[in-house]
Amino acid sequence: VQLVESGGGLVQPGGSLRLSCVASGFTFSSYFMSWYRQAPGKERESVAGISSAGGSTNYADSVKGRFTISRDNAKNTVYLQMNSLKPEDTAVYYCKARNGWRTYWGQGTQVTVSS
Repeated sequence: VQLVESGGGLVQPGGSLRLSCVASGFTFSSYFMSWYRQAPGKERESVAGISSAGGSTNYADSVKGRFTISRDNAKNTVYLQMNSLKPEDTAVYYCKARNGWRTYWGQGTQVTVSS
């Protein structure tokens, strides 16, 4: 099982990034997918989630209207489009796959928002 995130980097406030998470080793289309983030000295927090077929999404209040989660089950990939980025969005971003008791995590990708 593998979840590989990419797309992180350094961006100025107000900028955009698109994160990707490519899954392998399990039936991606059967899993609820989420993005989490962890800032230095803080607990890991949920950012956004999407149902297995993509018909339902949810977002943390702090990112509503700025971030969009989507998935392409044909490509085994989940995305996080991040717009209007703020310094407080700086964190390591992780994708997570869940189906009942089965949970898998990626290694994370660093996002830094700074001028």
